[in-house]
Amino acid sequence: MSDLSGRIALVTGSGQGIGKCIALELAKRGAKIITNDISGCCAEDALAEIRALGSDGLAFTADVSNAEQVENMIKTVLDTFGQIDILVNNAGTTRDNLIVRMSEDEWDLIQRVNLKSAWLCSRAVTRPMMRKKYGRIVNIASASGLMGQMGQTNYSASKAGMIGMTKALAREVASRGITVNAVAPGFIKTALTEKMPQEILDELTKFIPMGRSGAVEDVAYAVGFLVSDQASYITGQVLSIDGGLVMS
Repeated sequence: MSDLSGRIALVTGSGQGIGKCIALELAKRGAKIITNDISGCCAEDALAEIRALGSDGLAFTADVSNAEQVENMIKTVLDTFGQIDILVNNAGTTRDNLIVRMSEDEWDLIQRVNLKSAWLCSRAVTRPMMRKKYGRIVNIASASGLMGQMGQTNYSASKAGMIGMTKALAREVASRGITVNAVAPGFIKTALTEKMPQEILDELTKFIPMGRSGAVEDVAYAVGFLVSDQASYITGQVLSIDGGLVMS
């Protein structure tokens, strides 16, 4: 397991699900964690679990699609710790619908929460990372952003945009010791998917070569590697974590 002692990591949308698992994994590796969620109790609960592991950090209730709230959050982190070394852009949501039924609000919401938030947070941390000549940014994309998904024109577009942003930013900051990568989870078992009818779950797994869904830990382990010193020569890449669903 890579050592992240002395690193300060912000994981957006880390109050639950994949984001929370990533935050806990980075804490286990020694990083101080900034938890974030639009729901304050979720961010605080996640931080409590992190402290139970022997790590520490801060909890923020912030809408990361709001520029002012993002800037205030990053300023507080820098004022408190003097640095920010790792950013994991995980915050996201869905509003699935066929395009003929999808409203403009459903489209705009997904681009704002999924894509704009990642851009705002990346913009806010880039300057302090450049000054330190060190940084790790990981964007949580999706298999839907690589292959598209029926009923998800808004979500697939936001995740494809995140992949494009990953590659563009990686080129901008590589000379400053900052890596920017993305992971693209496929069908991952979460509290939300566990509520789906079994027949739908069975149908979905038919398309996965490994014949099963993934676990949130699978994503967290990959992020743990990409933010480590062992991945210092990897940038601008998209790592699929999908049991073979998307093969290029």
